[in-house]
Amino acid sequence: MSSLISRHFKPYFETKMKYKGGSSGTPMPGKTIYKMSSNENPLGTSEKVIDHVRSLAQDLYLYPDTTDIRLREALEAHYKGSIKKEQFITGNSGSQILQLLVQAFINKGDEVIVSSPYFVPYRTFCEWAGATAIDVPLSTPKYRLDVDGIAKAVTDKTRIIFITSPNNPTGTYVNKSQLERLLTLVPKDVLVIYDEVYQHFIREEDYATADTILEDHPNLVGLNSFSKAYGLASMRVGYMYSSKEIADYVRLICRPFTLNKLSMEAGISALQDTPFIDQVYHHVQKEAAFLHKGLDDRGITYIPTCANFVMFKPPINASTFVIEMTKQGVILRPLDNYMAPGWVRVSIGTREANDAFLQALNVG
Repeated sequence: MSSLISRHFKPYFETKMKYKGGSSGTPMPGKTIYKMSSNENPLGTSEKVIDHVRSLAQDLYLYPDTTDIRLREALEAHYKGSIKKEQFITGNSGSQILQLLVQAFINKGDEVIVSSPYFVPYRTFCEWAGATAIDVPLSTPKYRLDVDGIAKAVTDKTRIIFITSPNNPTGTYVNKSQLERLLTLVPKDVLVIYDEVYQHFIREEDYATADTILEDHPNLVGLNSFSKAYGLASMRVGYMYSSKEIADYVRLICRPFTLNKLSMEAGISALQDTPFIDQVYHHVQKEAAFLHKGLDDRGITYIPTCANFVMFKPPINASTFVIEMTKQGVILRPLDNYMAPGWVRVSIGTREANDAFLQALNVG
């Protein structure tokens, strides 16, 4: 290590909890590859959005808008004015929004609370800032949020609590009463980040998004992405909303030109295509039932999902199983990195992909 690096080196950059994206697999001659490892939209992208983005190609030489105001105005309209444009922050993916929140609220020596299994960047981003992640695992066997456990884990060092609903990778959700109870138990100076990226796949009566209770809980942040139901994963568009005070504070570290023009326009257009979101929802519901039955028929343990993926326990070692399934052309996600060793996640795909997955299980 050079003297320059040794002088400035921050050891907490070396966290072992690195995020690894879902594998795309290696093309095999004569075999169709089904990528079912990254929870991408099984129906692709809205044709209306594709047509709109295509129409803008001749303007690529122009700089995009300096600010994200037009997307924030579109979000205000989408939320029917219940959340004002000043309360939104947009960015280059939900993950970038997470980094902004960590940068704004975390210092070396602070603590955050996570609940395994969880999305690894929660911990990674905080450890990069010198914080310690305290794990209060979801309660098994149904993987429900341990509200009392989280409340007891809060100390004077706690700065952020991460809640995900529906949760990646379990597919379980936090109901409204649980969320409200947690918010009444934790101090008001602790930020509660409510990751609702998979909200479009659930319509249970007792499920709630953060916007429905934000007025009573100004320390709450709703985190969202256009990568899942909207089918814009390659565009990298995400957003958060919270109280105006929190949004104004986070905006202090937002750089200009946060979003490129095509990403912003794609996001604005996607918000307007409600029929496409309904189509995606109904497809995922139908195919989730198909996969649940297929796993039941094969005697494989799984967690019933409220998202666009299913977490299951393979009949053999998880790493070996994923390798063997890859040989059959089906790419899956092992979950050791999500603090769920021995489990595997399969994204809900088209009927062809889902059938290929089940048929590959027969071969295995």
